[in-house]
Amino acid sequence: MPRPGSNQTNEKAKDFMGSMKRLIKHLRPWRALMILSLILAASSAVLALVSPNKLSELTDTITAGLAPNTKKLEDISKEIGSSFNEENLTSKMPIIMSDAKISDSEKEQFSVILNKMSEEKDQSKLLANIIDIPSIILQTILTEFEIDGQKINVDDQIVMLEKLSEMGSETGTSRALELIDELPVSVYNVIKPHIDMEMVTKIAIVLAVLFLLSALFGYIENYSMTTISNNFARKLRTNISKKINKLPLKYFDTHEHGDVLSRVTNDVDMIAQNLNNSLSTLVASITMLIGAVLMMFITNAVMAGTAIVSSLLGFSLMFIILAKSQKYFELKQSQLGDLNGYIEEMYSGHNVVKAYNGTKDAILEFENLNRQLYESNRKSQFLSGLMQPIMGFIGNFGYVAVCIVGALLALNGHITFGVIVAFMIYIRLFTNPLAQIAQAMTSLQSTVAASERVFEFMDEAEMTDESNLRRSLSKSKVRGEIEFKNVKFGYNRNRTIINNFSAKAEPGQKIAIVGPTGAGKTTLVNLLMKFYEINGGDILIDGVSTKDLTRENIHDLFIMVLQDTWLFDGTIGENIRFNKENVSDEDVWRALHTVGVDHFVKTLPGGLDAKINDSDAISGGQKQLLTIARGMIEDAPFLILDEATSNVDTRTEELVQKAMDLLTKGRTSFIIAHRLSTIKNADLILVMKDGNIIEQGNHDELIKKDGFYAELYNSQFQTSLE
Repeated sequence: MPRPGSNQTNEKAKDFMGSMKRLIKHLRPWRALMILSLILAASSAVLALVSPNKLSELTDTITAGLAPNTKKLEDISKEIGSSFNEENLTSKMPIIMSDAKISDSEKEQFSVILNKMSEEKDQSKLLANIIDIPSIILQTILTEFEIDGQKINVDDQIVMLEKLSEMGSETGTSRALELIDELPVSVYNVIKPHIDMEMVTKIAIVLAVLFLLSALFGYIENYSMTTISNNFARKLRTNISKKINKLPLKYFDTHEHGDVLSRVTNDVDMIAQNLNNSLSTLVASITMLIGAVLMMFITNAVMAGTAIVSSLLGFSLMFIILAKSQKYFELKQSQLGDLNGYIEEMYSGHNVVKAYNGTKDAILEFENLNRQLYESNRKSQFLSGLMQPIMGFIGNFGYVAVCIVGALLALNGHITFGVIVAFMIYIRLFTNPLAQIAQAMTSLQSTVAASERVFEFMDEAEMTDESNLRRSLSKSKVRGEIEFKNVKFGYNRNRTIINNFSAKAEPGQKIAIVGPTGAGKTTLVNLLMKFYEINGGDILIDGVSTKDLTRENIHDLFIMVLQDTWLFDGTIGENIRFNKENVSDEDVWRALHTVGVDHFVKTLPGGLDAKINDSDAISGGQKQLLTIARGMIEDAPFLILDEATSNVDTRTEELVQKAMDLLTKGRTSFIIAHRLSTIKNADLILVMKDGNIIEQGNHDELIKKDGFYAELYNSQFQTSLE
């Protein structure tokens, strides 16, 4: 267990599934909102998965619009080729053969070409043959036609055929573009680059809607999960607050206060913070991961295999480094707790360290702990610092692999450029969820571990239920009689502290309880206040058993001033009026004056409105006087003073003693004191030893007996004389 004040280590859950089920059960009031959040997280991931394909479609549309329209060029070529159908040639052949302007050699050349064309099936080679036909014959065969509203006359067709004849397989891109630019205007207007803005607009609108919906779903999901986590944390803190009031004092005696505070603050905060991020992130990441894999394989299996293999190679390296760094993180947290605990210890005992010249040793020990923390922190930070570059490497390596394989596939006509763009996005959608899932699982593990600590606290045994108790004593009507009948008690069954204790206090009596350390004096008072349940016997108030009275009713009957002082962070007036209503400033000043601390309060800026807390700015004696004044404000028939004057000097003790006499007047009082001189005027002195009353009587009677009390009383004076 870490020292109070140290950082909590990232513990693993003892029973992950069992604690997770219980955590979900406690989240049942927000089940509908949580389901909505998870659905929105998954929906946001799905929308993110759809967008790359749309982006690919947009890329292909724009890319197609940046190059000449080869399809239209093919349409024009087909239209030109259609002029050489059998019907047209049959009708034009007599004209050609009878035309005197056409030489015999040109006619013979035309006949040879026609024979070749009749045997040629390939459209591209057919056009090559047409180009070889003399232009004078082409003028007769070709006819003007219209395509996309653009008329292309015979001369333009012949020029187009000439330019196309210059294009071969070895023609460079720049020369090919120059030749296209040299085409007749009528042809160029048909095939010139043209982006389909209507299609681009439609796709852009769809993408915008997808992105907006994804962002909207993400916002609603984050808002919902924040609402759930904060309300759940508030409910946990409320339940813990109620639980604290139901826990027996025994629990706080056996548990460190720092550990209890850590469960209330650190653990609840960890649950709230991680719950806000882990569940939705986990659902969205799993959806994204599965969806990305499916979409990649649907788009192109070869590219999908390339992307996954390249990413997993990088992640395998990352997991190796994570395994190495984990031990250093655990060691760092442990050593940080040791260092913080040591610093807290040294500063708490600063005066002792100075008084015993322990500064040098304290510094050496601090340097040793600090050096150990430095080494483990350096190694853990170095290894964790590699995560970001590795993630960048994984992404970049995936991009490179996808681009190389995609380029090869695009050259062979298997995919378009837009598919490569889509896969570059899919790489990111595939790699990010893997890291997020690992982080979410770690956070979820910490959340469940923290919830186990909180649930463990909530499962602690509570004080006995008092809802069935109906009897009640009014403090205005209580006579003030208390009787202990054969009381037996032990903090555990194997060790009895009080054995068969019996005593009776009459109304208005001042009862002093004395004895050596460990005799059971304070325990007796705790039993009277019902802080602990007695193991045997009974305690009666005005003849009514405390077993039949609620703790709240009993506490209302007592004024209690303890040895341990406590001032709350607030004003002097608020501290004196603690849990008491309708107390005037005059009553507060009267109580302060009675205990002799009014002059100190008047010196503070603001008087009763001066802000104070339980710091060392106020001396122990002044704190004790203020707590005594707090007790004086409470009007109750019984008074308990547990070493109430232990922190005041002799002169102040005399003043407080007089105040105590006024405070005890008309009340049945129980006074625990080690300074026996302060209880000489008690009506009855109970001398305890080993949990039993061995002597009782007033001061003079016990001194005359010359027993254990007389020995205690005289030993104090012997010590002071020595």
